[in-house]
Amino acid sequence: MPLRFDLQSHSTSSDGVLAPADVVAAAAQAGVQLLALSDHDTVAGVSEAIEAGGRLGVEVVPAVEISAVDDGQGGESAGHERRELHILGYGIDHEGPLMSAQLEEFLADREKRTLRMRDALREVGFDLDEAEIEQRIAEGKPIGRPHLAGAVLRAPANAERLQREEIDDVGSLIRGYLIEGRPAFRLRETPTVAQAIEAIHEAGGVAVWAHPFWDIADPKEVLDSLQRFRNLGIDGVEAFYITHDEQQTRLLAGRAAELGMLTTGSADFHGPENRQFHSFLAFDTYGIEPNLGPIARAG
Repeated sequence: MPLRFDLQSHSTSSDGVLAPADVVAAAAQAGVQLLALSDHDTVAGVSEAIEAGGRLGVEVVPAVEISAVDDGQGGESAGHERRELHILGYGIDHEGPLMSAQLEEFLADREKRTLRMRDALREVGFDLDEAEIEQRIAEGKPIGRPHLAGAVLRAPANAERLQREEIDDVGSLIRGYLIEGRPAFRLRETPTVAQAIEAIHEAGGVAVWAHPFWDIADPKEVLDSLQRFRNLGIDGVEAFYITHDEQQTRLLAGRAAELGMLTTGSADFHGPENRQFHSFLAFDTYGIEPNLGPIARAG
């Protein structure tokens, strides 16, 4: 019987709505056997998730999802536009000093970028209810786009405008204002993709490019980027993802096989009420055998 795995999920340690132990409990209820809690730029919830997995019979892989800047390294970079992509690290030493030091630096840049986007939202005329953001900063927890979106949605002065623009949840606010090409988006400064891969390897893990077609639409650009990242030492790609269709999945899995790369998958669970990322195992392998390599033994 195939291993039931889901190798990306998020808790209250980053932008999920469930505590780490509750994420594991939800995964167990869904029948997940191998799980990764991969919060953004933090491993704060990993130990709790591993302990819960031991009680609930779920193997939990120590993991993190690092937001990184693709600056064109690994290939021809003339005319390359900098953009943000996500690199997953699996089997990392989540309690070791190397990863802790790197993530502290990455989180500091993440916070600065988020606050620049906060200022940009004000510049385009939104009010923000910042109570949650201020509390997370005070507690040393990361802040990101979902927290900014929530701050806009909670401010009563925005209600009429949001209704007019048909924005009614965190996802639609992010898509309207906080992704590349939208008026309040601001790019991170560090780490680069190469630095993220290096940090993961130094912490004893394997590095995997998360959800390529979520960030890049053009298949040729995805394949070119995959080759560049392979040149930088990346180990795998998240070929199986909740929003990847069959053609995208087969393209990624086929190229990964040619390059000798791992292929992972996830439904990117953020919480049961999330409009899109609410259910474990909600991705399709289309009959393709995943290549999890050491990740299957990292829990």
